[in-house]
Amino acid sequence: MSRGETILAIDAGTSSFRAARFDFAGGRVADSLVQRAVSLRMDRAGMAVLDAGEWLAAAGDCVHRAADGAPSRAVGMSCFWHSFLGVDVSGRALTPIYTWADSRCSADAAALRGELDEREIHAETGCMLRASYWPAKLRWLRRTEPALFRRVKIWLSPAEWLQWRLAGSATCAIGMATGTGLFDPTAQRWSERMLAACGIDAGKLLPISDEPAEWRGASWFPGIGDGAASNLGCGATTPAGSARFAAINIGTSAALRVMRSGRVARAPFGLFCYRVDAKRHLVGGAVSNAGNLRAWCARELDLPKDSAALDRALAARKEPAHGLTVLPFWTAERAPRWNEDDTGTIHGLRQSTTALDILQALTEAFYYRLAGIAGQIAGPRAAAPKWIVSGGGIPSRAALSRLANVLGDPVYLSPESEASLRGAAVLAIERLGGKAPPLRLGRPVLPEPGIHARYLEARAAQSRLERQLGAAER
Repeated sequence: MSRGETILAIDAGTSSFRAARFDFAGGRVADSLVQRAVSLRMDRAGMAVLDAGEWLAAAGDCVHRAADGAPSRAVGMSCFWHSFLGVDVSGRALTPIYTWADSRCSADAAALRGELDEREIHAETGCMLRASYWPAKLRWLRRTEPALFRRVKIWLSPAEWLQWRLAGSATCAIGMATGTGLFDPTAQRWSERMLAACGIDAGKLLPISDEPAEWRGASWFPGIGDGAASNLGCGATTPAGSARFAAINIGTSAALRVMRSGRVARAPFGLFCYRVDAKRHLVGGAVSNAGNLRAWCARELDLPKDSAALDRALAARKEPAHGLTVLPFWTAERAPRWNEDDTGTIHGLRQSTTALDILQALTEAFYYRLAGIAGQIAGPRAAAPKWIVSGGGIPSRAALSRLANVLGDPVYLSPESEASLRGAAVLAIERLGGKAPPLRLGRPVLPEPGIHARYLEARAAQSRLERQLGAAER
């Protein structure tokens, strides 16, 4: 490595874009972080898109400011999974960026489930036949905007589009293709069956390759999904002694993921199985409603504007004594049950219910969903992994303690707050032939058995309410 060279890391999220420089030990260079907010456009019909032009401008600005004239040996990128746009032959955007949260294609997802065996497709692709993935959205666009669908020459992820526009060429990484619903993670190729179901062929997609393009003398490696990057960045990658490490990332949405190696990539039905690269894959589950619930409370309820004061008030409420049961389906929900048509419910409201009660109940409600996924990953007889938690959705030590009490397991806070961003750098270091040393974890936050028992009761109440409302709707 030349003296002074660094890794330029990029992390594209649905609410913000970040870029920073890292050294070859995976340490972030001081004062190199650049961040730009991006605006997700949503409506009651289920739209959740990003304006492609605005997103590209924000991305380009962050990348150039973070580079800041410093020599970079490589560029690594993490990008929100499952999202895409359509472009012409020159790479000009013809559509907005359709994010995983856009649920206008729910009817098309249901039609796919009527035509294909979802369990069979899940076993092949690691993905469900649901609105979050490309197949339903492509079918929806072909049905509702046939002229636009025909005009599009290439469908690609935002990560590929940014690389194409800045570096002049791009390919689709294994770690990005795997989140589309069109890719077989065991065979490591596009699924001909799913391409046919969407009315496209492989010529409408970029080639699958992890080989880099050149940008300003640096090797720009194709972007991978933010979930894979998060595991790499927080160190939830390989067994440590006899204990496995797994990742919990809480941001706008939230996910639990354990990394495994091997050629065959499979997951329990309802969970996902995505490739990181040719040798490693993830098994886990994601919920759509996490940090966005707190944002909704901040926007719609009469809560203190001081976030620190709010967290102190929540810290004094260690148990679910508010009497509320919440189904946190503000956005179409994903794992473990994928009840995409369900809407949010707050049960048990009284005259005495406060805004703080509602915030606490919503936070606990999505923790319960994560706990359900954790149980499926660990299995009935397997020891629970060691959970490493990252993301801006854990605003305080008290929030981490609440999560530990819901899970009933110790949890560790990731020393790197920007896990996906660091993961992009770690992957680039690996592909250059190096290896970033593991992060040094602090002491775990331990669950309190008595409080965990109360949360088990509250989780059971959430499950009963979900079954009751589901039965009533049927």
